[in-house]
Amino acid sequence: MSDVMEPYPARGGDSGVAAFEIRPEAIVLRFKDGGVYLYDRRKPGRHHVEQMKQLARAGRGLATYVNRNVRENYAARLE
Repeated sequence: MSDVMEPYPARGGDSGVAAFEIRPEAIVLRFKDGGVYLYDRRKPGRHHVEQMKQLARAGRGLATYVNRNVRENYAARLE
């Protein structure tokens, strides 16, 4: 999976997110601590997934959004 993940540019400074993969119905995030998590339309829900996709593409605010709005509400831990 890591070969399809895109590095997160963290334009706003240091971020806990290292890389991401946007899927049609989900987003996968790799954090700097090595954890890889799947967020989908079931958990944490479509609204959050679409927001996370926009922030990932922009390279700004993704870790903050996850910490404030999603936290442990992920669909699966992949690694």
